[in-house]
Amino acid sequence: MNDFIAALPMYDWPEARAEVDAEWAAIRARLLAAGFDVPERLVRRNGDMPAVPGGIRNAAGAVIASDPATLPPDELDFPTVWRHPKLLFGQACWGPLELGLVADVRVIGQPDYSEFEGGEGELYSSAMVMRVGEGGHVSSPADGRPVLPLDLIRGKRLAFNSDDSMSGIIALTRDLVAAGESLDIFSERIESGGHRDSIVAVAQGRADVAAIDCRSWALARRFEPAAKDVRVAGWTARRKGLPYIAALGSPVTRWPL
Repeated sequence: MNDFIAALPMYDWPEARAEVDAEWAAIRARLLAAGFDVPERLVRRNGDMPAVPGGIRNAAGAVIASDPATLPPDELDFPTVWRHPKLLFGQACWGPLELGLVADVRVIGQPDYSEFEGGEGELYSSAMVMRVGEGGHVSSPADGRPVLPLDLIRGKRLAFNSDDSMSGIIALTRDLVAAGESLDIFSERIESGGHRDSIVAVAQGRADVAAIDCRSWALARRFEPAAKDVRVAGWTARRKGLPYIAALGSPVTRWPL
């Protein structure tokens, strides 16, 4: 057996881990049937990854990510798992990919978002959530175009998960620009660290609005108590969802097989 790894960290909420494991089991079965040597379990912590002494390097020899053995073992560093040379199958976000990750990995496919409101095939959108009472519920438009509640969000505080997130801030920025606006429409921008944290920040009044990708929003409605205190007041446009990726040296070059 080799030491290839697999990771599906983008929707791996603690309450949904059995579902993510089942998702991986289905993917793994297809990979095994195609003759690939596939790990049984997903990487969920830095300590699950093989060490890379001296750090992870690109073809030019430049260090592009840390040796997992030097990182806190019970945390998971996304830039490291994405760039790990033994990543057989993983999932990333188009934000980091556009900002340089695409040079270090191979994009091999796209998941289907059709089961989630705001998704259609490989496309997804973000629900713009605000506190109950600050905007009525808006359903995802059938044509996938943005629905931006400009009058409601002007002068408000935006919570976003990270500045390289397509669903949390980049897509919203692009839709605002297309509407003749910018992020300056917000009085403050607050980096929360995660979509779930953004929802909680809005519900608790520490922020007023957040853009949450449609699959994360579906998870929040099931598992996050604070979700009952917010409503969907708008939507970003549909764009390609979070892609499946693999290391440049991975034998898996496309998905689905």
